[in-house]
This record gives sequence, structure tokens and C-alpha cells, in this order.
Amino acid sequence: MGSLCENLRWPLHLYFLLLCTLAKEVWTLSPDGQALVNFRSAILNSDGAIRQWRPEDPDPCGWKGVTCDPKSKRVISLSLPNHKLSGSIAPDIGKLDRLQFLALHDNNLYGSIPPDLGNCSQLLSLYLQGNYLSSLIPNEVGNLSLLQNLDLSSNLLSGSIPASIGKLDKLVVFNVSNNFLVGEIPSDGHLATFGNNSFVGNRELCGKQINKECKGGGPSSFSQPPVSENQAKKKYSGRLLISASATVGALLLVALMCFWGCFLYKRLGKNDGKSLAMDVSGGASIVMFHGDLPYTSKDIIKKLEMLNEEHIIGTGGFGTVYKLAMDDGNVFALKRIVKMNEGFDRFFERELEILGSIKHRSLVNLRGYCNSPTSKLLIYDFLPGGSLDEVLHERSEQLDWDARLNVIMGAAKGLAYLHHDCSPRIIHRDIKSSNILLDANFGARVSDFGLAKLLEDEESHITTIVAGTFGYLAPEYMQSGRATEKTDVYSFGVLVLEVVSGKRPTDASFIEKGLNIVGWLNLLILENRQREIVDPQCEGVQTESLDALLSIAIQCVSSAPEDRPTMHRVVQILESEVTTPCPSDFYDSGSD
Repeated sequence: MGSLCENLRWPLHLYFLLLCTLAKEVWTLSPDGQALVNFRSAILNSDGAIRQWRPEDPDPCGWKGVTCDPKSKRVISLSLPNHKLSGSIAPDIGKLDRLQFLALHDNNLYGSIPPDLGNCSQLLSLYLQGNYLSSLIPNEVGNLSLLQNLDLSSNLLSGSIPASIGKLDKLVVFNVSNNFLVGEIPSDGHLATFGNNSFVGNRELCGKQINKECKGGGPSSFSQPPVSENQAKKKYSGRLLISASATVGALLLVALMCFWGCFLYKRLGKNDGKSLAMDVSGGASIVMFHGDLPYTSKDIIKKLEMLNEEHIIGTGGFGTVYKLAMDDGNVFALKRIVKMNEGFDRFFERELEILGSIKHRSLVNLRGYCNSPTSKLLIYDFLPGGSLDEVLHERSEQLDWDARLNVIMGAAKGLAYLHHDCSPRIIHRDIKSSNILLDANFGARVSDFGLAKLLEDEESHITTIVAGTFGYLAPEYMQSGRATEKTDVYSFGVLVLEVVSGKRPTDASFIEKGLNIVGWLNLLILENRQREIVDPQCEGVQTESLDALLSIAIQCVSSAPEDRPTMHRVVQILESEVTTPCPSDFYDSGSD
């Protein structure tokens, strides 16, 4: 028995020595490094940016995203934007008392902003925008007396703006737009120097800065509970990281598209009429944007209760679409989006209000929505021409060259407005022919803008990508899942080729050769046959116009994002070189 005990003690002794060794290694790390290790421990997921932060290092100065003062080795900058960081911000961040620059924007961070940040007295810039941070803005932010740049926009922050921030007289940039902030904006101090753009997208803010009179005595007159950390965590910590190879096998692609097409029809189409009636009858409210719906809520809900399968006019990745006809003859399109998770309403409604404020002749107008217990019913203008996808691929009518150019120009102007002119700027993420709707004169309008970001969760991403947009996706987006303006430009270039050729981006004739429409164009260019891409049924094509259009399309579908033009530049070229070309002979599709 004694020998057995001795045999058991030996591994325990080794284990104890190992723990001591590890503790010693951790102890050798600088205090700033230990604070960052604790910061990392609160991050549940990332793209690997902080994977190489090693506790055995003497200091963190060589770690990704970390910059130190060369003499003192103290951390002066932590910059980790766009790295898919998911989790909370550890209070230990406040131990970095020499920190001057903190950038954690455009990630998936949730929970509250730690009050301990107020200890970073040397901080000059704080960028936390584009996350899911909730609860209140801590009063301690007002302790950052040297702060010059503060951006907390596009989060889930609630409550009032602390008056202490008004004491930050060195602020040059201040942005809390697109949150759930309420009450009166402090007018005393430095906040009085910032205008509407710093506060837009907070429905219940008021004050001189936004020319909105406060009613009932300031912040206490509003009651809106903070979004809980558990709600935000449940919704966003499980985000799908989109990753796909640009060389997806053709047969697999077709099989997946067929599978998801059947799935969507069964789920969103066949049984949707009954569930819609149940939604409305279970209690619903109508939200109207800017008086765009000249009806009472009772009138609209009464009409919604009458909708059934016979009124369905479309089914897609974002939901089922109904035709909603009012008694006065006005017709609208109703898009039903099923609520996937609890705790999403406030974020959803904030984004919808932003989308409802965006008006342009080349965008489909969102007039309002119906909020039911189980779904959102978005009310849009009805476009009698249907979708471009239907016109090109399902209906017998033919578009001549001028009509096709008109469609391309409308789509380009709508997308350019989203990228460059509206506030906030919007990346569409899902440009394709089914999201280009046509009026009675074949004028094109971009639809579903903002919805891809709004519904960015596991299910919607699978639906959006697999069920119809493979052929439109830029290579870098398929690899990383990160959308930019340039990924939209690529999709627009594919759309141009689709309009010119009359073929879907993943036409069967391409798949047989292992190509998509971009690969087909590249093959034609190598053989100096690029004009053969034109639909043989298209009449009135002019050579100069065609050549200029193909030139801009080629730039848009470049594999290098930096080589693609902006949508403003695309519109300029279309207007100057494509829609008003020099007089020439009409193009004969049968010629060499």
C-alpha cells in the first residue's frame, strides 16, 4: 500500500511544479500585458487576431494591434477594428492608464461600456462604433479630459447622454448616432457645438442641437429599459462567419440552390398565409414614416387580416411578399419577416426607422411597418413592372438596348446614393436582379437595401448566399464574409453583364465549362469576342455604347477591390460615355 501511495504522489508533485512554473511565467508579464490577457479572456470569438497574444512574453509590445511607448514599454494604443471580436469589454482595460488610442469598432462586442475606461486619463481617441454595446453611457467617460475623438454610434446604448461629456472641451469628433438614447441633449458645455449628425437615429432624443423641443421635463420623462447583456449575447455571439471557396463545384452549387429553393418555398410560401393572419390577429401595431401611409392603423390591420396565399407575389431570402390593395385603389408590397430571436426588436426598429428616412427616385420607398408578436411586416411601394429577374428570365417580353441602359442607370444611381449621399451610408450586400424592381415605364429601383445587415444572423446568411447570390459575390467576400462598398460594386458589375447578356450569372452553359458569367466574359476577352456577350434578342445596340459599358463592367468585376471604381464614378461614366455615345452604326450581333 505504501508503494502505491508513493506512486500516486509523484505525478502530483510534478503537477505542482508545473503549476509553479506557469505561475512564474505569468508573473513575469508586465501589468499592461496582464490587463490585455484579461481583456482577451472576455473575448469568446475572433478572426484569430489575438490568438498569438502569449502570456509568457515579458511585455505585449509585439502583439497584434498593440503599440507601446519605445522607452517605457507601456501600452499607448490598442487597435483591433473589424476582427469579428465577440464578447464583452473587460474592466481591466481601465488598467492601461497610459493608453492614448483605443479602436474596437466594427466588431460583435456586447454588454456595457466599462466605467473603468474613465481611468485611462491620457486617452485621445475612443472608437467603439458598430458593435452591440448596451446599457448606459458611463458618467466616467467625462473624466477623459484629453479626449479628442469619441464615436459610440451604431450600438444598442440606452438612457440619457451624461452631462459630464459636455466638459470634454477638446472633443473634435463626437458621434452617438443610431442608438436608443433618450431625453434632452446637454446644452451646457462643449456638446452644444455638435449638430444633428452627431445624434441622428435616436428616436427619443431632444434638444437644441437637433432642433427638437423637449416635452415633459427632460430625460426623466422617457422610460426605456436598457437592452440586457444576455439578450445581446444570445443574439450576436453565435454569428455565422461566412467562408466559401471561390471555386465551388458547379454540381454542388446547383444542388444547394435547388435544396434551399424548395426549403424557402415550403417555409416561407406555402404555409405563410395562415401564419400571417395569426400574426395580425394576435395583436399588432402600425408604424408610419413621415406620413407616407394616409390610412388609420385600423384600416391597414383590417386589410392585413384578409391576406392569404392568393396574395403572395414573391418569396425570397428575406421573406414572403404580398400584394396589399387598399380601398382607395392604392397598392403596396408587404414583406413578411419572421422574428428569429427575442431581444431583437429595438435594434430592428432603430434600423427600420433609418431605412424609412431614405428617399430617392431610384430606391424602393419603405413607407412603414406592422409590428406583430411574431413577425415584422414591412410596407413598401408596389412596383407594377415586377423584378428585373422576372423580366430577363421568366417573362416573354424583350428589352431593347435603350431599355436595358435605362435599367442599368437606375440601379447605378440608387446604389451610388446608398454609398455616397444618404446618411448613414449603406452597403447593400445583396445586389442582384431580383432586388431591382421596375415601374410601369421600366424605370429601375433598388430594393431590400439595409436588410442584409439587419438580418445578419445564422439563418439569414445561409438563405441569402446559398439561395441566389453565389454568382454575384465578390471573391474577397466569399472568403472573408466582410462586405464593403467595393463588394457591392462587384455585384453591380455582374448585374450589368446579366442585363447585357440576358443570362443568369450561373447559367447552365457556364457551369458546364466550370465558369460563371465573369469567367465567360474573361474568356471572350482573351479571344477578342467580348461583343458576343450581347443578348441576340436585344435590338438597337450601338457599338460605342456597348464598348463603353463593357469597359466599366470589366473594371467593376476586377478581382482586386482597389481596382474597382466607386459607384459615383460608375454613374459619371454611364452618363458621359454610355447613355450618350457618339453617333455610330447600330451593332449587328451577327457580325464579326
